[in-house]
Amino acid sequence: MALREKLRELYKGDSDTAIAFRYGLLAFDLVTLVYVIVTSFFVTQTWMFVFDVVFGVLILIDFCIRAWLSNDWKRALTRLSTWADIIAVIGFLGPIFAQGLGFLRVLRTLRLLKSYETMRRLRHDSAYFRKNEEVFMATVNLGVFLFVMTGLFYASQVQVNDAVRNYADAFYFTVSTLTTTGYGDIVAEGWWGRLLAVVAMIFGVTLFLQLARVLFRPNKVRFECYECGLQKHDRDASHCKHCGTVVHIETGGAV
Repeated sequence: MALREKLRELYKGDSDTAIAFRYGLLAFDLVTLVYVIVTSFFVTQTWMFVFDVVFGVLILIDFCIRAWLSNDWKRALTRLSTWADIIAVIGFLGPIFAQGLGFLRVLRTLRLLKSYETMRRLRHDSAYFRKNEEVFMATVNLGVFLFVMTGLFYASQVQVNDAVRNYADAFYFTVSTLTTTGYGDIVAEGWWGRLLAVVAMIFGVTLFLQLARVLFRPNKVRFECYECGLQKHDRDASHCKHCGTVVHIETGGAV
């Protein structure tokens, strides 16, 4: 029981040690995200197996500790971060135990879903992040979609499409499809590939436009009007534009 309480303090406490520990976990998440993205562009090599084992085991240990400490597993299963860990463990360790499961490496790309857990932590701790949250979230949404679609397209095409030899080819196709450029040098083969291309065009363009919208529109702050419920206001607003009610938006001295 003493061990469980010590772990609970590290994972959920407010001490300096607990905060430092959680930021260490955050750094580990970021390292695995970078590793997944970078290695997705290279043919699997021996050194990758070593890192796969290390990352897979560490993610599994962290996942088991969180499960042990959880008071409501049903609620935990509704979180993207939980499924990102489960899928990541399968993607990292599955191919090691059975060579025929090498295709599961594509599941490592879904580790990018962990980005949303990172965003949640930054929202709590960083005033700069809260100020620019919409830009960060739009960027993360587009990035996660882009790399997940690249992984899915690579997995579905590498064995049947001579034009797709590596992740770089799949990434190139995904970007050209998302932007509706369509040079035609790489064409999706089969109904599954064409369906992925349709999904990339529909949702990718939407996410791209969402990012453009938050980048170029006037900077807004999220603050709910007590009277009419309007959520977003100009950063220096003193009255709600919708109903005229006085609003008290904290600015920290910045205008």
